[in-house]
Amino acid sequence: MQEQELLSCSLAWDEAIVSNDVGRIRAFMTSDWICVATQGGITNANDFLTKIQEGRLIHTEMSTEENRVKVYGCTGIVTGNGFSKGTFDGQAFSFHEWSTSVFVLDGSKWRCVLTMLTSY
Repeated sequence: MQEQELLSCSLAWDEAIVSNDVGRIRAFMTSDWICVATQGGITNANDFLTKIQEGRLIHTEMSTEENRVKVYGCTGIVTGNGFSKGTFDGQAFSFHEWSTSVFVLDGSKWRCVLTMLTSY
């Protein structure tokens, strides 16, 4: 049951990212969320959301397949492969990548604390 709820949350977060709506995206992450990106480097929640708000980062596609979902108490891990596409500072990007996201249960809502992306 919890695995299905976490998977639904993860898929809804993909939809929020493609909406490029900062408020909607923020609802899925903790304030100390970080992303270890496909091209290297670590981005924190504030920097990520600021780039979206400024229009510097625009996602037009975000999808995952072959999701593996595991829940360990109040912690959950979602790993899958997928595709992300959009622009960053006016330059198009397109990545096939594996993603692993670590979630914590915050009351009755899953929120992401870490996302790790690896290209393939």
